[in-house]
Amino acid sequence: MAAGVALLPGTTAHAAPLAPAAGGVSVPAGGASKGASASLAGGVDKAREAAAKTFRSPADRSVRSALPAGGNKAAGAQAQSVAGNPDLALAIEGVSYTAYGLMIDSTITSADVPVELTIDWGDGKVDKQSLKGSTVHGREHVYAKLGTYNVTVTVTDAANGVQAVNTLPFSTLGSDFTPHAPTRLLDTRNGTGAVAGKVAGRGTARVKVAGNAKVPAGVTAVVLNVTVTNTIADGHVTAFPGKGSVRPITSNLNYTAGQSVPNLAIVPVGTDGYVELFNGGWSPVDLIADVTGYFTPSEASGYTSLSPVRAVDTREGLGTAKGQVPGQGSFEVQISGKNGVPAGIKAVALNMTVTNPREDGHLIAYPSGQQAPITSNVNFTAGQTVANAVIVPVGPDGKIAIRNGAWAGADVVVDVVGYYSPDSAAAFLPIGPFRALDTRDPESWWPGGHLPARGYIPQMASAEPAGVEAYALNATVTETKDSGFLSVAPGPFPWLVNDGPDAPQPPRPNSSVLNWTAGRTVPNLVQASDGEHGIIHFWNQGWKDADLIVDVFGVYETR
Repeated sequence: MAAGVALLPGTTAHAAPLAPAAGGVSVPAGGASKGASASLAGGVDKAREAAAKTFRSPADRSVRSALPAGGNKAAGAQAQSVAGNPDLALAIEGVSYTAYGLMIDSTITSADVPVELTIDWGDGKVDKQSLKGSTVHGREHVYAKLGTYNVTVTVTDAANGVQAVNTLPFSTLGSDFTPHAPTRLLDTRNGTGAVAGKVAGRGTARVKVAGNAKVPAGVTAVVLNVTVTNTIADGHVTAFPGKGSVRPITSNLNYTAGQSVPNLAIVPVGTDGYVELFNGGWSPVDLIADVTGYFTPSEASGYTSLSPVRAVDTREGLGTAKGQVPGQGSFEVQISGKNGVPAGIKAVALNMTVTNPREDGHLIAYPSGQQAPITSNVNFTAGQTVANAVIVPVGPDGKIAIRNGAWAGADVVVDVVGYYSPDSAAAFLPIGPFRALDTRDPESWWPGGHLPARGYIPQMASAEPAGVEAYALNATVTETKDSGFLSVAPGPFPWLVNDGPDAPQPPRPNSSVLNWTAGRTVPNLVQASDGEHGIIHFWNQGWKDADLIVDVFGVYETR
């Protein structure tokens, strides 16, 4: 299956195949289908549970001691000999499901006397609770910053002048983004990053990420623009972590014979510092991987999603001179300080589309003030309309540059869908991947069927959307009968309104996240906001039914 990357509320989408979860809702142009169910939220909950990490410090690590001088007001010499409450001990067990949060259970072993529990979370925040005897006390905490903390828990028995102290080391699960100048890490055509030669059918190329091209050790995930080329049969490519993982059944991009297809992917990095690219076809292909950024568990830049804003359209003279970008020509675009994007951002998330190209070629996006790299973001053939998600660093002046790598003119359309900034709070948390929707599979959702022409499918992403900035999705459209495009937008109404027989029709989005022609399978990455109601709408803007596949790869969470 094909797949790529886009960032939302409203931008190019990226999708691939994984185990379907039940649910969903098909809504024809006239309204919503009553009684439909949603699968995305259930899949997210299961993926969170699978991705959760536990932290333990058993009771035998607790240190029992007499209270410091002045701390024993109720007992005398007995306390100083630590004779009272001889079994006083404390065990801590923590679990984290979110980017910034921690839940702990403090298990106290004590005589049946009043005790006080004090939790020092390691960030300057302290919680206290009066308890009695042996008990288990649960508590939650949300950290303001990503990092590693020592959670110190103390149980105090003032009557007997004794305390027990235990410490739990904890690292937040979220990761922040650092932009990277577009750099080629792999090119099997010339031996960059691997031995020169095609990747065999059902074979894998390993891409060194950590410690390569100034990407640091400890990187948790990487943003790669993956391109397949020199194809001789149909197939797909799956990107997944190296050591410590199992290849999923999802895909990041799909290809047919003779096609060159790029797609953006956010890929967790294996414990060995590598990611792997699996050729799911039965014939050899060449693979290219360009890095444009990476995630680490320390404070850097968080993500902020935007409703898609058109920044460039050369057909209308928006954002640059009117008229096609000439072959080998380039232009700059002001990003910071326009279209809701503040000053001081480090990178921008775009949906970049080429249309009306007069011959084969590619587009390159890169920071202003630099030479165009040898990388590429969008590959196209003459007459083709192609979109791809792009995450690109901005220059010191808040601009990016776009270059037409063809030898003839092409029109370029750019939508801004989000940005990365030190002032943005949302950290990335990989979950899954899992298949949230596959309209080809009647068991994948109810009531089933294709993505209807001029209609939409709503998916409940979260029953409690507060704290979620966006989901990283891979959207793939296949079984296409005519030209069209896909839009992805937050649902404007609560779920029960969608479910009613006279449900109001939501406004039709104007932006596109991917474009298709008859017979094509097209993917793209989408970082989609679920809005205030926790619902995402997937719109078929064409006049013929098509099939839609949605895979989930991660979530951006705020504090």
